[in-house]
Amino acid sequence: MQLFYHSVSTPFKYPFTISGGRTKTHQPALIVSLSIGPFTGWGEAPAIAYYNITVEQMIADLHARKKMVEKFALTEPERYWHYLHHLFPQNPFLVCALDMAAWDLFAKMNGKPLYELFGTKWDNIPQTDYTIGIDSIEKMIEKMRDNPQPVYKIKLGTAEDVEIIRALRAYTNAVFRVDVNAGWELDEALQNIPQLKQLGVELVEQPLAKDNWEGMKILYEKSELPLFADESCVFESDVRKCAGHFHGINIKLTKCSGLTPALRMIKEARALGLKIMAGSMNETSVGTAAIANLLPQLDFVDMDGPLLLADDIASGLEFNNGFASLMPVAGLGIEINNNKFFN
Repeated sequence: MQLFYHSVSTPFKYPFTISGGRTKTHQPALIVSLSIGPFTGWGEAPAIAYYNITVEQMIADLHARKKMVEKFALTEPERYWHYLHHLFPQNPFLVCALDMAAWDLFAKMNGKPLYELFGTKWDNIPQTDYTIGIDSIEKMIEKMRDNPQPVYKIKLGTAEDVEIIRALRAYTNAVFRVDVNAGWELDEALQNIPQLKQLGVELVEQPLAKDNWEGMKILYEKSELPLFADESCVFESDVRKCAGHFHGINIKLTKCSGLTPALRMIKEARALGLKIMAGSMNETSVGTAAIANLLPQLDFVDMDGPLLLADDIASGLEFNNGFASLMPVAGLGIEINNNKFFN
């Protein structure tokens, strides 16, 4: 195999703010490619400050072990993930990008769309939501007006959360999901959730701090809305802990270290009776296409990265009324715009 890697920093259409006042205007990411003969697979890992992994660190790790990454004989992507997992034990983001590229490459070598390799058909797929970051109510309504969607994810975690949802609900009848990013205390959650249900909210993502398992047990037993784990469910080992504390989990490919562990997480969550969402970390169409290939296995999806970003590095992933479609080709179902890299 031959490995290449590229750093990108893609601007958002709007400054992106979540609970805790964390705001960013660009999404830095590492794009990797793995090639064998005429076939090339692509992968992506966005850098997220909350997890202390930068593009610079991913590049440094790749540079130090490039020859070891390339020497593996790609016969099964799962075996390659295990190899990478031990090669980069402290960098799951990098492992994700390489695992994604390996699956894309392997699917192309076998002449199949990736979701077919997973044993699924392109039917019964869920609609993606579109994220509205924390802002003034007027600005949040303006974002909705400029981006009409059937499903919205609303970022919360402020002192005016119910007032925000009430104002947004007066504007639209679209489905609402809320993502608190661990921004509530238990008493706030117990007070807010019944009101949010009355306002037509479908589910609540990560209401409490990621390690507040005692609080989540109480909230799980009393909540009138389904609760989904995000920050509380990062790796495979977290899935079982979520049972009895959450109604579902949100799998982030970048955090769990790729498609390979995500497939195992889906299987375990199903066995535990948990609902399954896959979530965006503001990936371009490269990383988002990887999420899309899991769609037939999901109950909910948040894959709006390409809709939030002002630019993209690939084509082929399209959205129509919240439903995603991919190019009818082998692999991820996208085409890289080489001009983004090689001008």
